[in-house]
Amino acid sequence: MPTETFEFQVEARQLLQLMIHSIYSNKDVFLRELVSNASDALDKLRLAALRDDTLDADVSDLHIEIDADSDARTLTVRDNGIGMSYDEVSGLIGTIANSGTATFLEELRQAEDAAGAEGLIGQFGVGFYSSFMVADEVVLVTRRAGESQGTRWSSRGEGTYTLETVDDAPQGTAITLHLKPADPENQLHDYTSAWKLREIVKRYSDFITWPIRMIPRPTATKDGDGDGEATPEPETLNSMKALWARSRDEVKDEEYHELYKHISHDWTDPLETIRLQAEGTFEYQALLFIPSHAPHDLFTQGYKRGVQLYVKRVFIMDDCEALLPPYLRFVKGVVDAQDLSLNVSREILQQDRHIQLMHRRLAKKVLSSVKDMMTAAPDRYATFWREFGAVLKEGLVTDAENRDVLLAVSSFATTHDDTEPTTLKQYVERMKDGQDTVYYMTGESRAAIENSPHMEAFRAKGIEVLLLTDPVDEVWTDAVGEYEGKQLRSVVKGEIDLDTGEETSDEDREKQGEEYAGLLGWMKEHLGEEIKDVRLSSRLTVSPACLVSDTHDLTPALENLYRAMGQEVPRTRRILELNPEHTLVKGLNQAFRDGKDRAALAESVELLHGLALLAEGGRPTEPAKFVQLLAERIERAL
Repeated sequence: MPTETFEFQVEARQLLQLMIHSIYSNKDVFLRELVSNASDALDKLRLAALRDDTLDADVSDLHIEIDADSDARTLTVRDNGIGMSYDEVSGLIGTIANSGTATFLEELRQAEDAAGAEGLIGQFGVGFYSSFMVADEVVLVTRRAGESQGTRWSSRGEGTYTLETVDDAPQGTAITLHLKPADPENQLHDYTSAWKLREIVKRYSDFITWPIRMIPRPTATKDGDGDGEATPEPETLNSMKALWARSRDEVKDEEYHELYKHISHDWTDPLETIRLQAEGTFEYQALLFIPSHAPHDLFTQGYKRGVQLYVKRVFIMDDCEALLPPYLRFVKGVVDAQDLSLNVSREILQQDRHIQLMHRRLAKKVLSSVKDMMTAAPDRYATFWREFGAVLKEGLVTDAENRDVLLAVSSFATTHDDTEPTTLKQYVERMKDGQDTVYYMTGESRAAIENSPHMEAFRAKGIEVLLLTDPVDEVWTDAVGEYEGKQLRSVVKGEIDLDTGEETSDEDREKQGEEYAGLLGWMKEHLGEEIKDVRLSSRLTVSPACLVSDTHDLTPALENLYRAMGQEVPRTRRILELNPEHTLVKGLNQAFRDGKDRAALAESVELLHGLALLAEGGRPTEPAKFVQLLAERIERAL
């Protein structure tokens, strides 16, 4: 096939320009990325060979080579791993397929400093392009294991790249960088220097399980037959020691952090490192990490969750979902089991008893670490909850076994404090005498909840309310139901009576009910299918009316959540509550009792219902009619 020239997609061109114009102050990261990609390729080949005995591939000496030529100013990173086909090179390298490049570019532009910008590399699958920070031209030659023909890709990072097939490519991938001149003032080092290459590999890639060998340059010798050259043996630059198999006092925190960065493609340090070693009838070791920030796609359907699975230090599977529950999908790390088959599949894992035991133990260990963090390092816990609280609360619905621990490590915004969240334990300790209910309200934001009519009586009486703003809060509160014998109750559902007996006596309430009975019955008949009932409210002190759900009905927010998930649910009719002490409601009742124009009264009722909908963030069934009625009323009032 002849050489063909292609144009990069628009986002790829923008990315290349950002790379070339020195967005990153630490350009050493390019080698970290290339070595990491090479290690992944070796892992994939080892796994493919285990699963396919017929694969025509050499796995006898899997390794990574670094070959620097100071005279030619080139640096080659080579592996004999899985390699790529022509179509894979075109799809993955030419177009940055599915890499979230647009998001990457936006966050890159918004990064406040160089360190923040550097932390983005790798996170969006654009590590290969970091080569253009240090090279004027990049040439990639690759052949997929089992195929006979290779592919050559090259580009100068100026908007185009070339592709051609080659016949003599070895198995794996070789990336040759034609390096720019060294410029120490701009952090552009001499990447043909042996000591500099040793430093970068030792710093970032010492833990990689495959040997990283530096090919030495031939040296001149003198012997009896005349001048000649001797080529020393390649130098292995990394220790290849599995960090999870070494004792804690043998490993520095920096080494753990680099392992985390390698497996997560997140180049910021983890928030927490968790070690676990299980011995006995079933042995395994685990090294888990809690990130310091949530990935941009944590709540998307295609998010890859799970940790790396090894068996006797042989890589088996990336993103092993069976080892941790979905609500811990942000946890990264490595699990190395001693008694699993090397040929285990995802389907087998779901049924394996040993995997289920590990699943339970790892989940408990992570939650235990969060609980310890809560008491020993409140600042780090605050960061954890801000980043991952919404996803952790999913476990309150799905993991009944660990529900008590999950409740203990959860914290919530509350009316007690404008900034500091509270735990359920702290809430219960502050409850007023005689209070036996934990009150909460869900909504889109704290401001929307605090300004809701439903909060008026609670605010007036100084009763604390949890302010829940995550979509999952609509679900877990119903699933949990109570905490330490105290009922969890929404302030927007059912009848709520906060009177202490001093404000309104039973006799007064009965009298009030009789006084409004006619209006309430007529309003219910007039509004018809719009509402389930009309009644007097004890939760309102300022607003004229509000809408509440019956105790066991779905709230509008929960209805919308189910519909967004593709589940059809019937529309729930709600209850309209009136504030009998409000001037508007009093006037409405007096007009009804005086037998005034029912048509005009009906318009007032519809306006009152519409206002109650708007107050909670909803919308009238017929917005145009509501606006017309309101405009006419305003006009008559002028």
